[in-house]
Amino acid sequence: MTEPGRPSAADELWTCPRCGHRFVTTNMAHSCSNYDLDTSFARSRPSVRAAFDQFVKLIERCGPVEVIAQKTRITIMAKVRFAGATVLLDRLRIGFALGRRIEHPNLVKVEDYGPRWIVHRLDIREPAELDDPAIAAWLCESYRDLGLRGSLPVKR
Repeated sequence: MTEPGRPSAADELWTCPRCGHRFVTTNMAHSCSNYDLDTSFARSRPSVRAAFDQFVKLIERCGPVEVIAQKTRITIMAKVRFAGATVLLDRLRIGFALGRRIEHPNLVKVEDYGPRWIVHRLDIREPAELDDPAIAAWLCESYRDLGLRGSLPVKR
């Protein structure tokens, strides 16, 4: 039997009893709140919401995800959070983690969060900018290797 507040072996995730969000670490620090996804787009152009919807569709081709609206960003989670977006007035800043660095003309920032966790951020103004097959491939790589924790060493 799993102790209250501890992740079970089946899901390996801890669920916050207050907000219901799931995390890899028990009692992980978080904002402990729930936001409405539509509220995130209240001040942006319609093309920004359309770009976000296309972004999520691309990721859903890789497998099931949970979309979590937060105060300042939207995160996308499989077993862990591996991608997300920040909604701006005229564009969507998407981010996704990879275990390697990539190049792209819309790349605005790259951040290292460890040897196998490199976040890439791209600005997207229109849904058609996501038609690049490389972006779809990177999102599935991110989903598989980081969202599903496929690139992590197997514990023995």
